[in-house]
Amino acid sequence: MSECNHDCSSCSSNCESKSFLEKPNKLSKIGKVIGIVSGKGGVGKTLVSSMLAVNMKKNGKNVGILDADVTGPSIPKAFGIKKRAEGTDDGLIPVKSKGGIDVMSINLLLENDTDPVIWRGPVIGGVVKQFWTDVIWKDIDYLFVDMPPGTGDVPLTVFQSIPVDGIIIVTSPQELVSMIVGKAVKMAKMMNIPIIGIIENMSWLECPDCGKKIKVFGESHVDEVAIEYGIPVIGRIPICSELALACDKGEIESFDSKDWFDEAVSNL
Repeated sequence: MSECNHDCSSCSSNCESKSFLEKPNKLSKIGKVIGIVSGKGGVGKTLVSSMLAVNMKKNGKNVGILDADVTGPSIPKAFGIKKRAEGTDDGLIPVKSKGGIDVMSINLLLENDTDPVIWRGPVIGGVVKQFWTDVIWKDIDYLFVDMPPGTGDVPLTVFQSIPVDGIIIVTSPQELVSMIVGKAVKMAKMMNIPIIGIIENMSWLECPDCGKKIKVFGESHVDEVAIEYGIPVIGRIPICSELALACDKGEIESFDSKDWFDEAVSNL
């Protein structure tokens, strides 16, 4: 028996795992689905997901965010969303942000947003799947999926259940970036998911007095890693206290991200 390459379109085997893709809600209309991933936590996937959505919305697109980080949901906090999601006989209705971005997160279904989600992997994966099948994503041009870190149950569920058009890998300047990116790249290739590019977060810190760029984590290794894996670097985000404050206050939509996301948006 030959090794499975996960390319079901060219496979003649009568394999039950040929396609796990789930259909979206019958009332959904979704254009592109973009996953935001990383091989480890704490690198800024939620920040990148949020800012890509904000910038795409400013470009006149209808945008949604599916928060797949069920045990660490923070998308509603960044957008200042306190309203609970509601449902009808047809499905769940995502909550709109102040700027008109549709958001669905487990925190929008909990009684208190500080309540912990203490569930095992399969249950969490099932919830993420329901965010695709049961939520009415109406007239969405771009749906950004904020993924949990690593290559476990939830990323596997997303890649198998949702027709992801491409992923963006988020990383940081440290030397272990090669390992982080490598894990994400290899999983994407195994699942036949196109890789749009890499965004490096925490690239530098601008001195408030002289304007000099300070490389807090040392010299970046992202360019050499990008060459190694043959994928482009499509964005670099500095450490910015104003951006962090905007997220904490739930006002990320009002933050001026300058040109940090222009290249990333143009690649979508």
